[in-house]
Amino acid sequence: MPGWPVMERIIEEIREDLGRRLAVAADRLADRTLAEDPAYAALLGRAELRERIHHNFRQAVEGLVRSSRGLPVELADARATGTLRAEQGLPLASLLRAYRSGGRLLWAALTEAVAAHDRSALPRLLPGVSALWDVLDQMTDAVSESYRRTEAARSDRDRERRAALLDVLLDGPPAPGGPTASDAAAQLGLSERGRFAVFVVAADGSPGAAAAADKPAAAAPRVLWRIRAGGETGLVELGHHPLETVREMLAPLGVRAGVSPVVEAPAELARAHRLAALALRTAPESAGPRTALLDEGLPAALVAAQAELAGRLRTVVLGPVLALPAEDRGLLLTTLGTWLACQGSTTYAAQRLYCHRNTVSNRLRRLEQLTGRSLADPRHVVELALAHAAVAQRAASATARAGSSPTPAGTARRSPRPPG
Repeated sequence: MPGWPVMERIIEEIREDLGRRLAVAADRLADRTLAEDPAYAALLGRAELRERIHHNFRQAVEGLVRSSRGLPVELADARATGTLRAEQGLPLASLLRAYRSGGRLLWAALTEAVAAHDRSALPRLLPGVSALWDVLDQMTDAVSESYRRTEAARSDRDRERRAALLDVLLDGPPAPGGPTASDAAAQLGLSERGRFAVFVVAADGSPGAAAAADKPAAAAPRVLWRIRAGGETGLVELGHHPLETVREMLAPLGVRAGVSPVVEAPAELARAHRLAALALRTAPESAGPRTALLDEGLPAALVAAQAELAGRLRTVVLGPVLALPAEDRGLLLTTLGTWLACQGSTTYAAQRLYCHRNTVSNRLRRLEQLTGRSLADPRHVVELALAHAAVAQRAASATARAGSSPTPAGTARRSPRPPG
């Protein structure tokens, strides 16, 4: 042994006794871990855990010998352990705690073996303290790195799987033989029967709504988010909450969103998704952040759903107005939209438009003359309201594509609703 590094020589002198002491230490650590850590107790039996601990002790000793020779520590086993425990779902804190406890027991076994062999040799062991803890640190770092890498990969797989299940619910089953809506709902932990709604958030370039809503209130309904290039979609398990709760959840996020009616089964969620997207089309970007419930804007939704008829409405009902110069056209459309929003109140429309009520009356009278329709006739009011919605939606679509000016059919500032 002349010329051997000091630490290697010491270990060779005590190897047999050290092996017995490490076997006892492995028993002690296995018993203590199973008694104190429920995560380990639920995952491993004593024999398997004890064998793994004993193996790690031997690996650490061999790592110490290699380190004393100037060779790299073998870390393949440590990495394999990190990967395995991450796949098994053992918390990283439990894994690292066991490694730290093992390091203390290993050092105790090493010093006891040296003292039993030759107490006068203990001072020669002291320089090995830092070397041993360096080996243990390398093993712990390898375990942690491998664990985190595996956990990240598993998290990615879980996210992809969850997204695929949500797609089944929101878009319908992709092909015969694939998972059904009931299958997807069960795997996502949704009830077979209940109260559900879907909302669609516009992709307006604002920060992600899902990220902003990452920490919902404890009493809020459960939301499953699906993020796509064209926007973000939320599936809400309402439970006993009213549909209005969805608007309350989205309001602080400052987004434009459309919300479906309540449905009662997972198989209805694909239809709810389509209706939420339709509701979003009734909330033009020019109106700013708002949440549009489909049932509150059914006429506008009807127009949005029938593109060909919407075109005919624009042409037949408002054609003469749309033929005016841009300034006149915008003035009349804004006045009509504001009057409709004020439930036919000329007084309130004037307040919103910052003008005299006679000015509003004159503009509306000119619109009646151009369109051949009377605002005193409920049937004509319906036609004008639907045609105005068609114009507003087309202008909003053009604005979204061009990223330019607001819709000419926009309305002015909000004002109190008229009485009655």
